[in-house]
Amino acid sequence: MAIPTKSARGPVELDVRGPFDLAASTRFLEGFAPAARPDAAAEPELLRLAFPAEADWTPVGVAVRQHGGTVTVEVSGGTGGHDARGTAGHDTRGTAGHDTVVSQVERILSLDVDGVGFPEVGRRDPVIGELQARYPGLRPVSFHSPYEAACWAIIGQRIRINQAAVLMSRLADQQGQVLTVAGRPVTAFPGPRQLRDGPLSGLPTVKAERLRAVATAALDGRLDAARLRSLDSQEALGELAQLPGVGPFSAQLILARGAGHPDLFPRDERRLHEEMTRAYGLDEPTLEELTVIADGWAPYRTWAGLLLRTRREDDTHEIRRGRRTPR
Repeated sequence: MAIPTKSARGPVELDVRGPFDLAASTRFLEGFAPAARPDAAAEPELLRLAFPAEADWTPVGVAVRQHGGTVTVEVSGGTGGHDARGTAGHDTRGTAGHDTVVSQVERILSLDVDGVGFPEVGRRDPVIGELQARYPGLRPVSFHSPYEAACWAIIGQRIRINQAAVLMSRLADQQGQVLTVAGRPVTAFPGPRQLRDGPLSGLPTVKAERLRAVATAALDGRLDAARLRSLDSQEALGELAQLPGVGPFSAQLILARGAGHPDLFPRDERRLHEEMTRAYGLDEPTLEELTVIADGWAPYRTWAGLLLRTRREDDTHEIRRGRRTPR
């Protein structure tokens, strides 16, 4: 677990347990369609983020840096001590606590999980070991919150990933806030109040209604990341599947990549299953056979799955070429 070791208002230094490379995270974001960050790898030792803080949905900006084994987080906006300016120049200063924002960043970068044991997974499983060598220090980079992951799941239904990324970016431009982070503007996705009450032009009526239901669930606390991770995974998935338009695949995405659950094998993610079939030299394996393999990755099933999906995209570029729907 990453532990803050500096004072509350200045940059916070994190004690990172296990392999981690911020440059690997920025390279991942460069090709991660939902993030819409093709420039992310330009400064591999500096990652700029902007997002609604879960504590009160105030937009905050965050600069994450790594020098050697030291990772620091500097928060601007949302803490009552800095100023954030929206697209119309309005003061968006909020009250989200500094420490809670740092904790959210830790979850986004999977630094809230002790990764010391992850190399052992690679020693047990040569396929994962090869991927760990190819992508040293890469941990899952999650959506900023389960709320944003759920919005992505809704927007991305029945369209290609690149199309969904454009719609997410357009929604952020229309309703989000622009914050200056380490000298550059970064746009935060709109918080649930803005999404619930604002116009959702350019989206089918059914998706707009489902997005407003997601926003309401977030405001009601039903998408709180800590709460979702405290539940048994099947219970959490069952709750998420009660949201309009959220099926098993979307629920698994929200839990694993929104709440940052480190040990979830998505039983409905065909891309991962196809890559496992190729990587392990299998011939039409059953879901149960794939599950047995994934059980060997515990307690880092989400992490191992990410490595497999990352290699698939690097080898095929299927997402960048717009060939795949989010599933």
